[in-house]
Amino acid sequence: MKIKFCGGVQSVTGSNHLITIGDKKLLLDCGQFQGSRSAEKLNSEDFPYDPAEIDFLILSHAHVDHCGRIPLLVKRGFKGVIYCTDATYDLVDIMLKDSAHIHEKEAEWQNRKNMRANRPLVEPLYTTKDAEASFKFFTPLVYGETKQICDEIKIRFRDAGHILGSAIIEIWATENGEESKIVFSGDLGMKDRPILKDPEYIQDADYVLMETTYGNRVHPANEKSVNDLVDIILETARRGGTTVIPSFAVGRTQELLYDLNRFYEPGSPDYREELSKIKVYVDSPMTVEATEVFRQNAQVFDEETRAYILSGDHPLEFPGLVFSKTSEESMAINFNKEPKVIISASGMCEAGRIKHHLKHNIWNGKNSVVFVGYQAEGTLGRLILDGEKNIKLFGEDIYVNAEIHNLEGMSGHADRDALLDWLSGFKKEPAMLFLVHGEEDSKRDFAELVKAQLGYDAIPVNDIAEFDLVKTGGAKPRPAETPSEPASAPAKEAAEPDEISSRYDFRKPAPKKEDAKPAPAPAEEAAEPDDTSSRYDFRKPASKKKAKKPAPAPAEEAAKPAEAPAEPAPEEAPAAEAAPAPKKIASEEDVEAIREKMSNLHEDFEQLLYNATLAVDGKGISADKAEALNTLLLNLEKGIVQLGSEAIIHEE
Repeated sequence: MKIKFCGGVQSVTGSNHLITIGDKKLLLDCGQFQGSRSAEKLNSEDFPYDPAEIDFLILSHAHVDHCGRIPLLVKRGFKGVIYCTDATYDLVDIMLKDSAHIHEKEAEWQNRKNMRANRPLVEPLYTTKDAEASFKFFTPLVYGETKQICDEIKIRFRDAGHILGSAIIEIWATENGEESKIVFSGDLGMKDRPILKDPEYIQDADYVLMETTYGNRVHPANEKSVNDLVDIILETARRGGTTVIPSFAVGRTQELLYDLNRFYEPGSPDYREELSKIKVYVDSPMTVEATEVFRQNAQVFDEETRAYILSGDHPLEFPGLVFSKTSEESMAINFNKEPKVIISASGMCEAGRIKHHLKHNIWNGKNSVVFVGYQAEGTLGRLILDGEKNIKLFGEDIYVNAEIHNLEGMSGHADRDALLDWLSGFKKEPAMLFLVHGEEDSKRDFAELVKAQLGYDAIPVNDIAEFDLVKTGGAKPRPAETPSEPASAPAKEAAEPDEISSRYDFRKPAPKKEDAKPAPAPAEEAAEPDDTSSRYDFRKPASKKKAKKPAPAPAEEAAKPAEAPAEPAPEEAPAAEAAPAPKKIASEEDVEAIREKMSNLHEDFEQLLYNATLAVDGKGISADKAEALNTLLLNLEKGIVQLGSEAIIHEE
């Protein structure tokens, strides 16, 4: 029996582990790498195994860093069965479609730039169609159900208490007539948290794979963090500011609403009257859908939450709570200058409408930004938390002047002490304990703690590696057969989001789906590409700041025609009859002047779209006509590029 760690070993993203049991191959998770650009590039690389040879995939939960590459796995040949809990099955539908939509938009934006630079077009990592195609491979199970998935393997899900549907995975594997038990912790939650049950203890295992996100940090008490949050909201509002909370759409946002419910509902503390004047906006289409999934899965809630519901008071609803569905509703939030709370995804500020809200609020000293979840190395959220004062959002330099707060007590991840407590639940030491899903220092420190407190020998896994599993003498490492997973890039890299070289989306009209998927904010303002037919920021006129011009090519190269023969014609055609190469007479100044005109024309078109968008907002023209205008602009822009390329080639 072998285990190969293929992701989630040098950071907290990209969870992916391969177990080989006889002739069966089983995957634990297939997550997406997130954070720095170097980390995200790993998503498009080949899997360190053949997807077509995988028999089963066991999914711990629906966060993208654990499930985000499943459509790619299917696209590349996976034909096996995917097992998860029933609540995870409901959430993963939302998560994967949203992830696919983002990949499609990112590819579209990149292709805009590539077209102008005459570079090859790129394909999205996977499409919405790919995501939908993967759903037929899912089989949901309930907590506690033991499932014999083949003659050699049976599995069971136990509650991990991290997010709705999150699971600890128990695997019983028989090889050469001997049964072994493997336990994968998935992501563990904290005890005594709202909505969800506490993580379950496991009493025995031969091999344990354990997460260490907070392996060397202890959270403040949750109740203190909740009180601190309310104090921040009130103090910010009193100075006329807005509180912005980046939050994961699944899990953290719902817990936030539960906590705020206690303060906003009638009969709450004395300052309820003051809070009643401060609206709470939840601005993320995916969050709206995920919250509905929470409402439909009350069977997995803890006793306190179910009692709340039975009393007639739903904990995810309270006066002053507003869910934003459309892009227009999203943008209107920042036009409203009254003090308010904005909760928006993504939690690490790498995508989504939160970037739009940061751009409008983080520069203002009256405002506050409150982090309530883990910020991975290389992400924009980590950059802000580390004290960076100058960040880039949509290519624009933004000064960080708002108050920055970090409330780790609200994290959905188990801290160091909770991890140690869970591990202490085993009645005897596992034959081998692998530490994954954590930064290197976190795994190292936790391994030292485990040795000191429990006497267990733990292996921090910091690279792609394969081990033979044996019950005596521990795990024996095998030589790695694949390149190492690159180390995370410095956090500063996160401040350089991909440029959006054009502010309008001219590809296709918004999908006509009912309220489940709101039309999102323009991509100039929000990186969560929501279903929208225009990405232009119509809150202000197009900037007259000159676009960065490419370095002028030497005249000799600029004038070189595509098919000018450099060699004599073949023998069958006399050389004397070969067409001579055209003489190149364009100077560098000519080339630069043409590019300057092209830049000015592009800005004029930006201004034209700005005016047209105002007309749409004022109901001056229909959305269909605006879409036609977008198409016209694309054709005009293509014409400009073509004109520029032809104008610098002159013949006598």
